[in-house]
Amino acid sequence: MEKEKIVVGLDIGTTKICAIVGRKNEFGKLEVLGMGKAESEGVIKGIVTNIDKTVFAIEKAVKEASDMSGIDIGVVNVGIAGQHIRSSIHHGGITRSSKDEEVSIEDVNRLTEDMYRIVIPPGSEIIHVMPQDYIVDYEEGIKDPVGMSGVKLEADFHIITAQTSAINNINKCVRRAGLEIEDLILEPLASSLAVLSEEEKEAGVCLIDIGGGTTDIAVFHDSIIRHTAVIPFGGNILTNDIQHGLMVMAKQAEQLKTRFGKAIAEEASPNEIVSIPGIRNRTAKEISVKNLSSIIQARMEEIIEMTHTEIINSGFENRLAGGIVITGGGSQLSCLKQLVEYMTGMDARIGYPNEHLGKSKLEAVKSPMYATSVGLVLSGFRSLDEREERYKEAKGLQKPVKVKKEKMNPASDFFSSILNKTKGLLIDDLDGKNEY
Repeated sequence: MEKEKIVVGLDIGTTKICAIVGRKNEFGKLEVLGMGKAESEGVIKGIVTNIDKTVFAIEKAVKEASDMSGIDIGVVNVGIAGQHIRSSIHHGGITRSSKDEEVSIEDVNRLTEDMYRIVIPPGSEIIHVMPQDYIVDYEEGIKDPVGMSGVKLEADFHIITAQTSAINNINKCVRRAGLEIEDLILEPLASSLAVLSEEEKEAGVCLIDIGGGTTDIAVFHDSIIRHTAVIPFGGNILTNDIQHGLMVMAKQAEQLKTRFGKAIAEEASPNEIVSIPGIRNRTAKEISVKNLSSIIQARMEEIIEMTHTEIINSGFENRLAGGIVITGGGSQLSCLKQLVEYMTGMDARIGYPNEHLGKSKLEAVKSPMYATSVGLVLSGFRSLDEREERYKEAKGLQKPVKVKKEKMNPASDFFSSILNKTKGLLIDDLDGKNEY
């Protein structure tokens, strides 16, 4: 059944809305069956600002993906981002009835469920509760407490909240498009599933997902997510800077950025000139690639500086052996890797979402700009925290409910057989009387 399970990821981004349909192949890799995308006009910096335009784009993207895959789409995994996302660390604990009994999966789940009841600022909603390290009877630094003995079970939790109005608007758009949400997932967490390896998460790594409206950050160490943040700047602000700095149109600015832009101005040739057609019989405009790259570098330095501050705030700056992984549409900017390495002093690489991808009809899906979309599909097959998967597997092996049902059924069969026999004796007795 797991092989036949089909998951749809819906990335409601600032520049594009993308739907990807996928299933697991026989080797456990993700096979993309179909993809659809539409221009996003109703989303600004990850927040839905126009319901009708967003609904139209969702419908278009989902129809494309449905037609390509031949699958009728009804349920989707949706990503959420935006400046309103907040993350914080909270401590929680429960007291168990007996110290002799082992800590069970139910105890761990009860502690996690309790964290959903904490007081958060009004107008916010908890979207993820992610355990960090556990403490059993004041013994600290325990990654997985199941099977240990103890009375007091405590843990630090990484809690991610989002604005209720932003969640409601996403829900409204998806429902109006005739779909249901299976899961709402923070976009950097989805991207991390697609581009990070298990070794990197264990060694310590920072994921920087540069989208159109926002730059999302996720810090991992010891295979556990330690810090998340959303910076309200992305690729669109670079386009905006180019548009105003060089006095060109928005579409021309976007083309200049993607085709000729460099994150390090020194790498651009001072003699390279790009000619842009003039508006309405005006003469063509000549633009220096060096000037273009200077505008891009100034803004990129600001974004990298803000991400580096978040890495420092996480407290894991000196523990990230895996360095930095840059993904998202903005990561395709020429010389960006070198600029990130120069400014942070950490190793960097561009993250392609082919870590868990199998053979695919669509080569385009391997681009960093689809990292979130691919991650949203993977989240239907994999848990954000690897411990959750182990607990589910362990619970699946126990199956205590089924055993009870099997014990009850023979009993009911036994009673019904006695009733039937009694009825039979009565009928025989009556028949005997009639004979006399």
